[in-house]
Amino acid sequence: MKRREFIKLSLAAGSAILLPSFTYGAALDVSQINFSSANYEANSAQTIMIFMYGGASQLAGNISNIEEIERKSQSSYNDYFRGITKTKSDCWQEAGGTAMETLMDNGDMTLFRCCYSAVREAEGNKAHGECTVQNQKGTFDEDAGGMLANLAQILKANNVVNENTLMPFVTMEGESNFYVEGNEPLPGYLKPVGINENFDNPYKREVRNWTYYTEDEREIENYNNREDGFDPALDTKMNTLAQQNNQTGKIKDAFAKRGQLSDFIDAISDSTTPDLGEEAYPENDFSEKIEAAIKLLVKNPDTKVITLGTGGLGGWDDHNEARDYVTRMERLFGALKSAMAHLKAEGKEQTINIMVFGEFGRNVNLNSAHGWDHGNLQNLYVLGGKGYFNHKGTVGETVVDDPGSINRLWLKPKNGTYWFEPLSIAATLYKIYGIENPEILTNNNGIISPLFS
Repeated sequence: MKRREFIKLSLAAGSAILLPSFTYGAALDVSQINFSSANYEANSAQTIMIFMYGGASQLAGNISNIEEIERKSQSSYNDYFRGITKTKSDCWQEAGGTAMETLMDNGDMTLFRCCYSAVREAEGNKAHGECTVQNQKGTFDEDAGGMLANLAQILKANNVVNENTLMPFVTMEGESNFYVEGNEPLPGYLKPVGINENFDNPYKREVRNWTYYTEDEREIENYNNREDGFDPALDTKMNTLAQQNNQTGKIKDAFAKRGQLSDFIDAISDSTTPDLGEEAYPENDFSEKIEAAIKLLVKNPDTKVITLGTGGLGGWDDHNEARDYVTRMERLFGALKSAMAHLKAEGKEQTINIMVFGEFGRNVNLNSAHGWDHGNLQNLYVLGGKGYFNHKGTVGETVVDDPGSINRLWLKPKNGTYWFEPLSIAATLYKIYGIENPEILTNNNGIISPLFS
């Protein structure tokens, strides 16, 4: 990837190149937030947020009701899918279930089966856009900021993040509603930094050898990058010009720190993953992303949260021909199993956590196009963070809701089982970063309590 193609950045110096066009929400009143610096410091939390855009089916982590679903489904699961085998915890073996069982057996993951929105059910809301915005903001309030923009402001207000904090928030997916700002823009150093899995370095200066020649009365320009990509004399000249011509402020500071930032990115890129043996990462683009995310967090404790989608696996809006869902989930959880092995090899399973969720789950009727339409119950997968999370294996039970009309077959929480609104994911994130009353940001939806008991 060339520098001009690189996702636009902002780094600690403040202001290099900022992610553009984020919309603005309501201002956050940080005076209402009860912040515990002791809990923040004790947890030393870092997070990878993996958002499954398109609304992934919950069935990979929950086929406990598959016999009833198969009897009532419009199309036959057994005839269409390559295999539907239950694991001991009623996960779908062929769709990542074996890796899920390993993670739960090792005490590395909790699988919540009842992330369910009673509010959306009452409103009949199963729309991608609105549900994505609500889940990434952690609130139903349309004019609110994103959960990570809120977190950034709170950490700044409590003097735990400042201009010297290096890349506190990172995106590997570009723009998202996690970072929607309040009506007062965030300082540059709080804006998300964009990286990719290759750690392409936009701060490294390249020297190009230009060759000009004429062919058919046209001037053609060719160039080849030098192997070392760096000319000290040119670097000195550019830095001098930057200090002479730029006005005092963030941009001038950014140029002054460009060399430091370039070296820092290169150091992360050059760091190696420990030998994971049989737990080595599968060879696919998503595995490269999550491996890069963990390398960054290990190398840089200043980074609090990294967000990424599941690019490299495909989307999850499986209205038809859902067979590839099985392969996607197998690859996703193969990568997550390797990620936990990576964290353990680095001694970071206590502090780094991974949360995996999306906008909603799916209807469990396999329709005539062999897919699932939108639903209102999804799984939340929480891995790592063992210094502050108490992993429980599986939590929550479901029942089949069959209203008797075509293509209407849902999973809902079983009476008496534990369930929570999706906004509780944001409340839980706020909690591990020292916020003691997160419900004031999440429409009174509290933390996911089993994780802390």
